[in-house]
Amino acid sequence: MESTQPTLKPLHAILRLSLAFACLKVLIQVLGNILAQHAGYGIFRDELYYLVCGRHLAFGYVDQPPLVALQARISETLFGHEHLWSLRLLSALAGGAKVFLTGILAWALGGDRRAAALAMLGVLVTGVYLGIDGILSMNSLDPVFWMLCALALIRIVQSQSSAQVRNWWIVFGVSAGLAFQNKDSVAFYLIAMLVAILFTPTRRILASRWFAVSVLLIVAIAMPNFLWQVAHHFPTLEWLHNVQVSGKNVDLPPLAFIKAQLIMLNPLTALLWISGVAWLLFGRQAGQFRFLGVFYLVFLPFMILLHAKDYYLAPAYPVFFAAGAVAWLSWAAARANSRLRLGAIAAYAVLLITGFFVFVPFSIPVLPPQQFLAYERVVHFAPGDTENHAASPLPQFYADMFGWQQMADEIARVYNSLPAADKARAGIFCNNYGEAGAVDILGAKHHLPQAISGHQNFYFWGPRGYTGDVLLVVQRSRSDLDQEFASVTDMAHVENPYAMPYEHVHIYLCRGLRKPLATVWPAVKNWH
Repeated sequence: MESTQPTLKPLHAILRLSLAFACLKVLIQVLGNILAQHAGYGIFRDELYYLVCGRHLAFGYVDQPPLVALQARISETLFGHEHLWSLRLLSALAGGAKVFLTGILAWALGGDRRAAALAMLGVLVTGVYLGIDGILSMNSLDPVFWMLCALALIRIVQSQSSAQVRNWWIVFGVSAGLAFQNKDSVAFYLIAMLVAILFTPTRRILASRWFAVSVLLIVAIAMPNFLWQVAHHFPTLEWLHNVQVSGKNVDLPPLAFIKAQLIMLNPLTALLWISGVAWLLFGRQAGQFRFLGVFYLVFLPFMILLHAKDYYLAPAYPVFFAAGAVAWLSWAAARANSRLRLGAIAAYAVLLITGFFVFVPFSIPVLPPQQFLAYERVVHFAPGDTENHAASPLPQFYADMFGWQQMADEIARVYNSLPAADKARAGIFCNNYGEAGAVDILGAKHHLPQAISGHQNFYFWGPRGYTGDVLLVVQRSRSDLDQEFASVTDMAHVENPYAMPYEHVHIYLCRGLRKPLATVWPAVKNWH
């Protein structure tokens, strides 16, 4: 039986509705960050690193493409880093774009204003999106690029003229190319999407010469980062290998991985997005969009086999929220008792809104730490972490927002206590980019010198001319310092009860490195 193709509704009303939902999303993220800072949470570990990278703009970094560093540079230039809401405003705006595009995707799949509203509400209350849009990172932009790719493919399938095909293939190429400059995981998205298209009648769209043009656009936009990788001997591949063999990340078995998808998206939204996957796979009106359902059947096991972190799939889900909303409203409209069914959908929307208030403390740190821990006990739920580490009171995502200013202040106290002759030649060596970022970003008000470290891209920035004659070393224990230096003095201990355990560190004053720092620098490389 031939599928019945949906008729598109007028776009202008959905545009206004989508813009309203997008503004609401930005407002939620901004207010969330204001409340988080008031509750005592500070800058996130990775944000410190991105800000430092933003001060060293390049076409690539050991562990990321360049776009997040540019985002950090723009944020710091415009707003500084003192206020979390403004530091993270670009991510909040990306979240708004995600919600806006969800409404447009619902329209493109044949939905009306009610379908668009339900889809956007689902994305608005989804836990993982509230989390990733609440900090400065590449993860907030990733869904925007993936959604533009999905929208472009939908519109290519629907196109009635060669000009439309051309324009949407160009949108696809630019979006995918920018996605490569944001996060390399888009490669897996594109591979899974290509496989899905090839296994459905939609493969006819690949015969267009504009598909080839789109591929060329992707290559051209992604090329600067690729050339940086070549020039630096593909450090990202080395880093990925090190992460894989180190056991750093939690490796979930298939059923646990699927369960993690339900939890990260907010369990209450499962009815919506799972309906979307089912509708794309089996719905009569979804015939021309079947490739999107097949894509999920390819992408999910693909990421499980690659031992990906559970949230790596997050950018793919908004299109399924949109499809689910279209399916639900179609179900309601096709029956005589449509009012009753619309009432059920309205009740579900109320449930989603109620669930938002229940689950939001697990995505946005609006509760002070002690209140959050008490709330965990009340609701009998504690979010899992994606990395293996010693037990910490708070989830890692929250714990990594504590202790950095305290650490920078204590390092500054020790540094400024040194004799003038020692200060002039003393370097500050840190074992990871969070600590080094705290020195560079939060220690600037104390006039600390730039930190040196072998972690991630700090390794490429080198020893900055320090010889190792006088070094302040920030690490958990003396370890091998007594063998490497002529003298080692424990100057201070930094410990925040809510920070990660490995950030309970000592500050050692080390003198007389037995070999020149430039000579031993290759041995400090720490890519994991």
